Amino acid sequence: MSHPKYVLRPETAVLTRGFDPRLSVGSARPAVFRSSTYVFSSPEAAARAFEIALGRAKADPGEDVDLIYARLSHPNAQILEEQIVPLEPGAASSAVFNSGMAAISTLFLTFCPPGSTVVHSAPLYGGTALLMEALLTPLGIRCVSVPAGDTAGMRAAIASAKNLGVVFVETPANPTLVMSDIAAAAEAAHAHPDRPLVAVDNTFMGPAFQHPLQHGADMAVYSATKYLAGHSDMLAGVVLAKNDEHVVALRGTRAVLGNILQPDECWLLNGRLSTVELRMTRQCENAKAVAEALRGHPAISEVIYPPYFTDAEQVRIRDAQVAMPGAVVTLDLKGGKPAAFAFLRGLEITRNAVSLGGVESLACHPRTTTHSELSPEQLDAVGIGKGMVRLSIGVENWNDLAADFRQALEGLS
Repeated sequence: MSHPKYVLRPETAVLTRGFDPRLSVGSARPAVFRSSTYVFSSPEAAARAFEIALGRAKADPGEDVDLIYARLSHPNAQILEEQIVPLEPGAASSAVFNSGMAAISTLFLTFCPPGSTVVHSAPLYGGTALLMEALLTPLGIRCVSVPAGDTAGMRAAIASAKNLGVVFVETPANPTLVMSDIAAAAEAAHAHPDRPLVAVDNTFMGPAFQHPLQHGADMAVYSATKYLAGHSDMLAGVVLAKNDEHVVALRGTRAVLGNILQPDECWLLNGRLSTVELRMTRQCENAKAVAEALRGHPAISEVIYPPYFTDAEQVRIRDAQVAMPGAVVTLDLKGGKPAAFAFLRGLEITRNAVSLGGVESLACHPRTTTHSELSPEQLDAVGIGKGMVRLSIGVENWNDLAADFRQALEGLS
């Protein structure tokens, strides 16, 4: 496909990059390619495709390499991996997976051999924490935890780590919304003799409001199930990287594990990319209005939301790396777990469900759901309290949402 001679802005590139209508019978938008295997243009092309797939050779710039088998790649994955790149400033290429956890686990298995160390912020999403405890640690990978927002602690942990493979930062933390300094973590990692890679779980704020690669990170990781897909109807994961070679390595591990995103899901996700910023902006505006409406309610100990940060370090990090506060609001309810459960039972519009980022509003009790893999002591240590409820604000009318939350809070105080 011919491209303009000037650089396209992300909103345009996401609709034009990586797709040639002439290869789809003139279709204006990509079709779904459900083939498991692909016919080679020649025996020589087949041999060349396998050389590149097995890492024995690199594709030349502009080379059209034949597809082999859908577990390695397929047209819809190729189109999606090209079209999603402009959404993450600084990214050179991407790899797509069949869930966010598939993306995270493939990243660790690719860049953390046995005997290596991972330094990470805490809390992490419960599934990521369980991955470290149940899979990485038994494989001989040491996982070092640093409280989210502890910039000095993160620098020290990175500097003292031996055989450091990956620095993994989730910011804002789920569900406490505590932010970690990406630039500081990247600076410390790049000064380390092991040259570890810095990966940021950008699910809560990206790709609209936070851009980790611009702050020195090597990779941005997404549960694309959330805001990228945006409709709570599919699972997907994405890793976007500055360096093509890191994506090539990820795709190699993906081919072995067989966790590539399937054609139908690639097609669905591709169609959602052009509306990500529109949806996230509406959700964020709703969240700001809802948070303000609930602030000061007698049944709530605290409305946790970035505009309300008072800690000087958190304010500094927020202002340095986040453009807008996002659409997740966390409530700390007086009365602990009984109050949280009563609140969730009382909701009439917002659904009591895990996940986030969909156009519909969702609410959950992290301590007994998304982070229930952690022990009570671990939950207390990372600030996930008994009365904490995480709200993912959707695109409904915010007045209706606020009214729903208020009526659910009735009687709790």
